Amino acid sequence: MIESVSEPEGGLDPELLEVLVCPACRREVRQEGPALLCSDCGRRFPVHEGIPVLLLEEATPPGHQREAQ
Repeated sequence: MIESVSEPEGGLDPELLEVLVCPACRREVRQEGPALLCSDCGRRFPVHEGIPVLLLEEATPPGHQREAQ
């Protein structure tokens, strides 16, 4: 039997956040709203349906806000 894994209330699993790093500068990321924010370079990475998308081409550069889709 396969158990379903759901996103905890309030965001991503804290244990997952402990191991995720920014692919650009290798610094820690933190969840801020519906995105992950790099603590060093300031890039924002989207989270789609509970899955972090840590691709540089999907990141919002520091100082920019992504338009609502």
